[in-house]
Amino acid sequence: MKAKHSIVRGAIVLLLFAAIGVVGWRGWAWWTAANAPPIAAGTPTKTVKLRVPQGTSAQEIGRDLQALGVIRSAAAWDLWARWLMAHEPQGGFKAGVYQLSQTEPLTTVAAKIWSGDVVRLSYTIPEGWSLRQMAAYFEEQGFFSAQDFLAAVNTFPTAQYAWLPTNPSPGEPALEGYLYPDTYDLSGAPIQPEVVLKQMLDRFEQVALPLYEQGRGQTALSFTQWVTLASIVEKEAVIASERPRIAGVFTNRLRKNIPLGADPTVEYGLGIQQTPDQPLTLAQVRTPSAYNTYLNTGLPPTPIASPGLASLKATLNPENTAFLYFVARYDGTHVFSRTLAEHQAAQVEIQDKRKTTKPSKT
Repeated sequence: MKAKHSIVRGAIVLLLFAAIGVVGWRGWAWWTAANAPPIAAGTPTKTVKLRVPQGTSAQEIGRDLQALGVIRSAAAWDLWARWLMAHEPQGGFKAGVYQLSQTEPLTTVAAKIWSGDVVRLSYTIPEGWSLRQMAAYFEEQGFFSAQDFLAAVNTFPTAQYAWLPTNPSPGEPALEGYLYPDTYDLSGAPIQPEVVLKQMLDRFEQVALPLYEQGRGQTALSFTQWVTLASIVEKEAVIASERPRIAGVFTNRLRKNIPLGADPTVEYGLGIQQTPDQPLTLAQVRTPSAYNTYLNTGLPPTPIASPGLASLKATLNPENTAFLYFVARYDGTHVFSRTLAEHQAAQVEIQDKRKTTKPSKT
């Protein structure tokens, strides 16, 4: 058997040399160019992820690599793959997920997949992210497109999660707020939107549901109201110690039927994000929306982001406080007030201080 393999290898080597002899230096130049990285080293580029399912042929791998811009020529890949298979007949390209760069030569890419140099695939969703932020993240990571993720959100079969809100109004995101923020492992799992949605929903079920069941006797909020308010607390709170107090302010306003007046709900409804230099305008605050908690009393129709454990706990057990207002200091902390007059005075003071400390553009 070993002699037979030696004969085959020898024949292939002779064929390669014969081919080079026929085409001369033009053939060698073609191979050199085909093996060169598509993008020169040092050029800014993103790495890409390639998933090789079990049973994928070498030719299919080559076509996928060329489509991703990792190699220049699928034909050159096929030539090198045939040489590898002849040289190492007991080996083969390994299934798995690979992180590859467009600055690697074809031979380096082939060596990675041949040796099974797979990556441990994971993703991390921070607290306070919305569905649209998650969609953009997955696209940037090369998992799948943002459009595919949002489409899967709208069509995901929710029957197995009886605790999810039923019959959402048309256009309302049914899964917003219920995709638990955490780090997840995808190694060995299909890279599909439905898979990550199930992982995050399962984690929410494991972490958040027991928390609500344990504390439901101490809150007047329904399950959906609890998650919705926690999502607003998550977006408003920057300093961890302020979460219970912010939750207490919103709880007081709900009890007194005072509009929550939460900027993040306006931003969510308009699909924008304010900054210290470009805060919400009066026109935006006055723009009608089901999510505008300046114009509407009570909670918005759905959560506006995925709350973390700390915000869920704070909303379930808010601080018992007399405060009804708070305003951001732009350093992560807030000034809390009991009356509207105190609140307005705090706003003026913060704006005046910001004007005096803002660096000059000249």
